[in-house]
Amino acid sequence: MASATKEIAIEMPPYFRLFTDGTIERLPPPINTPPSDDPDAAVRSKDVIIDPDTGVSVRIFAPRHRAPPQKLPLVVYIHGGAFCMGAASSPPFHNFISKLVEKGNLIAVSVDYRLAPENPLPIPFDDSWTAFQWIAGHADGGGADPWLNEYADFRRVFIGGESAGATIANDVAIRAGVRRFGGVEILGIFLVHPFFGNKHVDKVYKILCPTSSGRDDDPRLNPAVDSRIREMPGRRVIFFVAEKDFLRDRGRAYYEGLKKSEWSGEVEIMESEGEGHCFHLFSPNTDKAAAITDRLLAFFNAT
Repeated sequence: MASATKEIAIEMPPYFRLFTDGTIERLPPPINTPPSDDPDAAVRSKDVIIDPDTGVSVRIFAPRHRAPPQKLPLVVYIHGGAFCMGAASSPPFHNFISKLVEKGNLIAVSVDYRLAPENPLPIPFDDSWTAFQWIAGHADGGGADPWLNEYADFRRVFIGGESAGATIANDVAIRAGVRRFGGVEILGIFLVHPFFGNKHVDKVYKILCPTSSGRDDDPRLNPAVDSRIREMPGRRVIFFVAEKDFLRDRGRAYYEGLKKSEWSGEVEIMESEGEGHCFHLFSPNTDKAAAITDRLLAFFNAT
């Protein structure tokens, strides 16, 4: 139990309590789905540590083995959880990516960044950028992981995530555009129920990132004001928002800001009526959750 002397800054039951001193109490015990490299399974998965110094890892998903290997679109996925919860192995994220890989015949890499507040922002952003650089290092077929060398088509790369993961993914995409990795072509960016800023201080973000204003003048919380936005790669960006999501208007604000920015790609948006934040992860068998999956797969195929 938390000390009686500690002041709760934010309480989000049944997920966590965040205290004004920057500590956190995660309420439910973590549940993890182990990877499975069964060659006969519809989707195989494995965990790879990419930075022994920090412990940052990725979970790689691939469809059933085919001989000879077939080059597949590559999806780089960054999970949500308010920057302070979750993992690539958490069942909602693992199951969502497994479904995309099976239905879309693609290969995916889910980033397992270090969590705040133990690792204050921007550490989760930087960990994800480190992971992307490691992934991009396979573009010439000489990387450390054989699955990426054999199966990933680095001319068909997509970056995205949901909630806080969408915020991080957008930052990674901008950095990738500035860096411009040889042999890597990012075709699209997908932002599902994204966590962006508005005119008011976001208390959670401010505690997790004390150097930020916590408002939409922070380029990570409002990438439309980032001077590097013109360099962001991809031909299209797709936003997913939900009618009853408290972050809905923030997602729409960045959608409108991106359309007016110096970025030259196409922007589209899909709204799920009557639904709340990340409902598709917790009620994956509903028609509206299936609609998100289907729209994403169409986005990958059309871009």
